[in-house]
Amino acid sequence: MNYLKSLLVVLCVAVFAAAACSQSKSNYYLLVGGYTKAVADKGISVYEFNAKDGSLQFRSVKGNIENPSYLAINSKEDKLYAVSEKGRPSGKVFAYQFDKTTGLLSLLNETSSGGRGPCYISIDKNSEHVFVANYSDGNIAAIALDGNGLLDSNRIQSIQHTGSSIDKDNQKGPHGHSIVVSPDQRFALSADLGLDRIFVYKYNPAGTTPLSEAEPAYVTVTPGSGPRHICFHPNGKYVYVVNELNGSVDAFDYNKGVLKHKQNLTMLPDGFHGTIEAADIHVSTDGKFLYASNREELNEIIIYSIAKNGLLKFVGRQSVLGAAPRNFVIDPTGKFLLVANMNTNEIIVFLRDAKTGLLQATNNKITTTGPACMKFIQTPH
Repeated sequence: MNYLKSLLVVLCVAVFAAAACSQSKSNYYLLVGGYTKAVADKGISVYEFNAKDGSLQFRSVKGNIENPSYLAINSKEDKLYAVSEKGRPSGKVFAYQFDKTTGLLSLLNETSSGGRGPCYISIDKNSEHVFVANYSDGNIAAIALDGNGLLDSNRIQSIQHTGSSIDKDNQKGPHGHSIVVSPDQRFALSADLGLDRIFVYKYNPAGTTPLSEAEPAYVTVTPGSGPRHICFHPNGKYVYVVNELNGSVDAFDYNKGVLKHKQNLTMLPDGFHGTIEAADIHVSTDGKFLYASNREELNEIIIYSIAKNGLLKFVGRQSVLGAAPRNFVIDPTGKFLLVANMNTNEIIVFLRDAKTGLLQATNNKITTTGPACMKFIQTPH
């Protein structure tokens, strides 16, 4: 009898532990940054996302930051870094502490972004630097972090890009649009929309100048493409770039800082001759599908399957049911894809089919001013 009681207790504990684990993995915070415009108290919003049904519930908002158009989360998920796309006389970067229990942000400090018009920020795995792309000045910056995650104003490395490309309206000069660290933390890749180049930098976090030119220092995409955002495949062997100006995606093999071009595919439907403004790009968590967004007249997500060799194949396209999908994100479970429709002030939740990659609209959406970037953080409950 005692043995049976002990066994029952063990089974109950296991069941409760499994339930708790399941609950933990189904709840996330969704942090949203964007263009605040005239809304004085609007800054970075925090929602709770239920990965079982795709629902969202508002938790908090942190104001006193203008146009937090891009966000980065550290690996411990207790710090958030945001660019403030104010532009004059210089852009700013803000550091926040995030309380996972309350869902509240508290400001730690701020510093210069190293240029005007910061539009992108990322962070290395060990939280030693944040990296910023400054669109207006056409440069990138590496900003050191101290042991407490604060931005170090005395240790900012800025690298200026120079040159131009063929689009007389959009490529008169450099426009840094993104910078990401490679999975092995040894290199950083930066897309410059104005130059049609993907720059490659060696990354040495211990150096006084952590970024230095790799060899080769960059690869060039089709003139007039306007490379915007970059993403790595989960296996680290492939890199994908979305091109804003001609609405295409480039695929590269990647090995120790060297990019080798392998494919270019259009995002546009047959016979389309309207305005093009591609925006964001992400690979599904299982590495089987790639998604890219197009704004202006098309306002859709384009879906590609990814073969084992990294090559892409068109699967389909999904209307975002709004305007200007500047950013989208796949939830950590891979079940949902959320789209930030900046011009229609909403975030719409789509159900993602893990087998086909196709998307299906749900009834879940929220209204929020000018959403431009979304990041997930695991909740403690």
